[in-house]
Amino acid sequence: MREDKKTAITDIHYVKLVSIGSVNPNNPLSDQSREEQAALLNRCLNDYPKGIIIGKDITIGRYLIGEHELTMEKITYHVGFARKPAWEEET
Repeated sequence: MREDKKTAITDIHYVKLVSIGSVNPNNPLSDQSREEQAALLNRCLNDYPKGIIIGKDITIGRYLIGEHELTMEKITYHVGFARKPAWEEET
């Protein structure tokens, strides 16, 4: 049985920023775009080499449109890798 080696923060040599969501009310994301963003995050965390989330930024936009208030959110995950994934060159 193979044991998975955990990546230590000192082993991180490449960080990819993966955003999910949008705070731009003039360009809202479609469901397909949001699914593509989530698929990229899942690829970072599950494909070889596996990345780890080392941080995240949350941006919240609040807009008043007429009498209605619109709140939008974007989360940017900082995914760390021991080395740059080969599939990153493809995208």
